[in-house]
Amino acid sequence: MIRNIIFDVGNVLVDFRWEGAVRDHGLTGERLERLRRATLKSPMWNELDRSTLPDEEILAGFIQNDPGIEADIRRMWQYNHEMIRCFADSHDWVRGFKERGYGCYILSNYSRHTYEITRKELEFEKLMDGSLYSFQVRQVKPEPEIYETLLARFSLKPEECVFLDDSAANVEAAGRLGIHGIVYQSREQARQELARLGVE
Repeated sequence: MIRNIIFDVGNVLVDFRWEGAVRDHGLTGERLERLRRATLKSPMWNELDRSTLPDEEILAGFIQNDPGIEADIRRMWQYNHEMIRCFADSHDWVRGFKERGYGCYILSNYSRHTYEITRKELEFEKLMDGSLYSFQVRQVKPEPEIYETLLARFSLKPEECVFLDDSAANVEAAGRLGIHGIVYQSREQARQELARLGVE
């Protein structure tokens, strides 16, 4: 029986609009793709989420990936906060689960830098029974340790939990620990899959 809903944040409760923010600042075409490769698609992005390195080292690592677009990378760092926008119905969606008696938790790859400048977009946090962000424990999905940390910290039984994440790899990693999983695509798709698990 499912008793707990575990939410990813990016693209589940908030719009992670990396490309939208970049385009808002005038980058398109090859420059946009170079920026994507140097930052978002770089292994250094996981280190940003893990937050074991100082911000200056993370930024330097991005620049080292493509020194020719240093100015673009530095600008992206400054408008990072524009990449996170809470979906209008997230608060009510979580509250609905709470009112029906489900425990609600966050498990998200989220950097310290981004968290500090986007807290206002995370109003749904106050509804949660617990939250675990990668920067807090220096672990990232899909590493098994971060799921184990969540289960242990909040005394959760994996078979009583369902995890919603937009990444299939992250959902599969949770499944290997016995956590039910849904690869999130939309509210309606998630509702249908939750219903099949007995979550209404």
